[in-house]
Amino acid sequence: QVQPVESGGGSVAAGGSLRLSCVVSSDFFSTYCVAWFRQAPGREREGVAVIDSDDITTYAESVKGRFTISKDNAKNTLFLQMSSLKPEDTAMYYCAADCKLSYYKDYEVDPLEYEYNYWGQGTQVTVSS
Repeated sequence: QVQPVESGGGSVAAGGSLRLSCVVSSDFFSTYCVAWFRQAPGREREGVAVIDSDDITTYAESVKGRFTISKDNAKNTLFLQMSSLKPEDTAMYYCAADCKLSYYKDYEVDPLEYEYNYWGQGTQVTVSS
């Protein structure tokens, strides 16, 4: 059973930084598309950043220039470096792995709209003003 496990969340003042990690226990991690999503209370879940098996990255407009997604295939780990954090970044952050990448690319689907087979339990990020 593939179960992503997130860590690294916490509370930080506006302008601060946090680094989220997600370990994905799978022999196929390097072939996966992997992503970070977030959901704030009363709001729909939104895609934050995606990195595919070719290391192509996509970011939501709201985090461009502030967040960086990366992965270490040797350690089956996905990262999200978050800088210049704002109160509106407060949310539960989820790691997701494994999507139908070739299908989505054939149909030119927005990477932030990819659907994933495996989801973590989430890690809370709270940014105070």
